[in-house]
Amino acid sequence: MKLHSTSESSEAYIALGANLGDREGTLMEAVSRLHMHQQITVLRGSNLYETEPVGFVDQPYFLNMVVAVNTDLNPHALLKVMQEIELELGRVRHTHWGPRTVDLDLLWMEGLVEDTPDLILPHPRMEERAFVLVPLHDIVSSEETSGLHIVVKTALEKLDEKEGIQLWRTYNWQPESVLSEN
Repeated sequence: MKLHSTSESSEAYIALGANLGDREGTLMEAVSRLHMHQQITVLRGSNLYETEPVGFVDQPYFLNMVVAVNTDLNPHALLKVMQEIELELGRVRHTHWGPRTVDLDLLWMEGLVEDTPDLILPHPRMEERAFVLVPLHDIVSSEETSGLHIVVKTALEKLDEKEGIQLWRTYNWQPESVLSEN
């Protein structure tokens, strides 16, 4: 049983990416692990997109997606859970922007602004990356009240480079389907 209290919960958006091993399977497992956490409920998931690597380009293409979650964790506690999931799924940090089994980035949390050594919110490069903005656009409602839908719409309009991102598979988040895949 989940322990959510609606008065204390926040909606957060998490970007997921993978370019090693079973990319799609690893992303689905990460979403499932987020949802199985007592204090996190996955609300919506974007489609999956295959994207060219950014930064360190001599590596395999990525699969990317974004999920919206409801949580009563604070941003730092949520980040800790995300990093634990990365480690459980084999994430090793050798090369900055290098190949990885899975990467989870906290993009946005109720419009909170954080600037600490381990966490910057909103994510500092979110508005520059089609591989984040396109999946985020899939799941951010125009009724969203923290201003994220305006940020995404404006950033997508300004973004020059939308090449290098291709729909891999449509995805419709169903908690039962993810849990039954395990």
